[in-house]
Amino acid sequence: MPHPTRRSVLLFGTAGAAVALTALPRHSSAATKFRPGLVYAAGQKFDKSFNEGAFTGAERFTAATGVPVMEYLPASPAQFEQGVAALLRRGATDIAAVGFYYATALARLAPAHPAVRFTLVDAVAEGPNIRCVTFKEQEGAFLVGVLAALASKTGTVGFVGALDIPLIRKFIAGFEQGARHARGDIRVLVNFVGTTPAAFNDPTAGGEVARSQFQRGADVVFAGAGVSNFGIFAAAHDGRRLAIGVDSNQNYLYPGTILTSMLKRVDLAVDSGFRAAQRGSWSAGTVALGLADGGVDYAVDENNRALLTPAMLEAAEAARRGIVAGRIPVADGS
Repeated sequence: MPHPTRRSVLLFGTAGAAVALTALPRHSSAATKFRPGLVYAAGQKFDKSFNEGAFTGAERFTAATGVPVMEYLPASPAQFEQGVAALLRRGATDIAAVGFYYATALARLAPAHPAVRFTLVDAVAEGPNIRCVTFKEQEGAFLVGVLAALASKTGTVGFVGALDIPLIRKFIAGFEQGARHARGDIRVLVNFVGTTPAAFNDPTAGGEVARSQFQRGADVVFAGAGVSNFGIFAAAHDGRRLAIGVDSNQNYLYPGTILTSMLKRVDLAVDSGFRAAQRGSWSAGTVALGLADGGVDYAVDENNRALLTPAMLEAAEAARRGIVAGRIPVADGS
């Protein structure tokens, strides 16, 4: 078993995923000018989660290359085309869009701008100038499911998702499989914050759903609800229960309450996409990043290390090895 501190190294190990992202046939050579732009998911830029991961990737790219990344933060998904138009007016040659709900709009919009390279993160859209980066969320969720089940004292764990969509069902499927892999008798509760994308930005409702699971016996809850996670974490802290973060490392928000965070490397998708475009190796197509690529993982640091016993970490690492080797298949809930 790797020492827990290895997790900190793995969070920034991008080489494997960078190779995966450039393995498709190449697009045309890099343009003489290169001006990248980023359309965030609707909501908050510094959400300590999905959008902040995209921001981190853009900042890392700028720090390494000196090329600034133009940004657009929509108030709602309906403003996607408005955001793309704004970036194009500023001369964007490459646009990364992060958010599953942009797929349909991008498929409609991209043909009108054939010289622009679009990188869509978290969804799939077809087009010769569209690169799609998705994740095997079920694999990362499997590992945190193992940790949740082994940390539970009541034998009941929960998942609180933003809304019931295929993307969230990938998290649920992996979490349930991982929990039952670790403990065959575990009980898993599943509830949702809402029915529209607004559910990703409702901490009050998130806290209410979490409290209802705690009342039904859950003592560890996996929060997969964007900004709504803040309410889930607060409810766990107040109720002296445990929570699991998602997308970015959220352990520091409530040290001692957040068991771990399932990492989804949105930062890697954004950074690698821009670097590929700049050096002329950008390619259209779709790639899914999982444990083997460093695209998903779980976080261990000074804020949660005391919550994870060596036996728990060994179980999670054994599961990782089994998944990467193909010995443990993980269904995606589809």
